[in-house]
Amino acid sequence: MDTVELQASSVAATRTPCKAAILGPVLAALAYPFLLQAFHGAVSSSDGAPSAAVVALATACLLGALATPLFGLAVAWRLSRTDHPSRFALRARRLAYAGVAAPPMFVFAGVTLGLLGAPVSDTALWIAGWLAALVYGWSAGDGAIPAASPTVARLRFAHGVSAALLAVFVLFHLSNHLTGLLGPAVHTRVMEIGRTVYRSAWIEPVFVGFLLFQVASGIRLAQRWSVPRADLYRAVQVGSGVYLAAYVITHLNSALVSARTVHGIETDWAWASGAPNGLILDAWNIRLLPHYAFGAFFALAHMTTGLRQVLLAHGMSEAKANRIWRAGLAASGAVAATIVGALVGLRV
Repeated sequence: MDTVELQASSVAATRTPCKAAILGPVLAALAYPFLLQAFHGAVSSSDGAPSAAVVALATACLLGALATPLFGLAVAWRLSRTDHPSRFALRARRLAYAGVAAPPMFVFAGVTLGLLGAPVSDTALWIAGWLAALVYGWSAGDGAIPAASPTVARLRFAHGVSAALLAVFVLFHLSNHLTGLLGPAVHTRVMEIGRTVYRSAWIEPVFVGFLLFQVASGIRLAQRWSVPRADLYRAVQVGSGVYLAAYVITHLNSALVSARTVHGIETDWAWASGAPNGLILDAWNIRLLPHYAFGAFFALAHMTTGLRQVLLAHGMSEAKANRIWRAGLAASGAVAATIVGALVGLRV
C-alpha cells in the first residue's frame, strides 16, 4: 500500500466514528418527546397503585428524557478534543451542543404553535426539524473550515459584565422558587417583593434588553468557541450557554408573550407548577419538568464555570479552582432537584 493509500485509509478511519457520532445526539433529540409521552402513558395507565413494572417503565422513560441534554454535552465534549476540525466534524459538534437544548426547544415549539393556532403537532414539527438538522450535518464534507474569526475579547467582556448584573436577578429568582418548599403563599410574598423592582416600568424593559443581549452575545461566543479544541470546562460553558440561550427565549415567549400579553395569565406559582393538573400527570406539562430542572442547573453551572475562569485569571491554583467548580456543579444539581421537588409538591 503506497503513501496515498495509507493517507486515504487514515482519513476514512478518523471520519467513520465522527459520521456515526452525529447520529447519537440527533437520535436522542428525536426520541425526547416520545420518552415524555411514554412516561405520561405509564403513570396514567391505571387508577390504582401502579405495578412495579409500570414504575420501572416510567422511571426509565423519565431518566432517558433527562439524560438527553447530558448526552448531547458528553458527545460535544468528545468531538471537541481535536484542533482544526473538518466542516463535518464542526457541524457534528454544533449539533451535539444543540441537543443539549432539547428541553427548552420542545417547550418553545409547543407554546409557539399554540400561539399561532397552527394545525401541526409539535411532535411532527420536532421530527421534521431534527431530520433537517441531520441532513444538514451529514451533508457536510471533510474539507477544511475557513480561517478562525477575529477575537471576541470585547464581546466576551461585555457578556461577562451583563451576566454579572443579571446574576443578581437569577439568584433571587432561584431563591424565590426554593421558598416554594414552604408553600405557594410564601413564594408569592417573596415574589411580590422582587416584582416591585424587576417589573417596574423603567427596569423591566432594560432587564429584557440585557437578557436578549446575553442570548445574542452568547450564541456568537458559542459559535466561536465551538471551533477550537475544548476541555471539559469549556464544553460545559458552551453547552450550558446554548441551553440558557434557548431557555431565555422560551421563557420570554411563554411568560411575557403567551401568558401575560396574549392570555392575561398571572405568571405565579400556579402557572409555573402547571396547576391544577401539575407537572407529572399532565401530558403537556411533563415537558416542563426537564425544562425547569436543567434551566436551574445550567444557570448555576454556567456561572460556576465563569467563576472558575475569573479565579484562575486572579492567580488561584488550578487544583483549587477545579475543586470549587466541582462543588459548584454539585450545588447546582441539588438546587435544581429541590426546585423541581417543590414544583411537584414537596413541602417542608
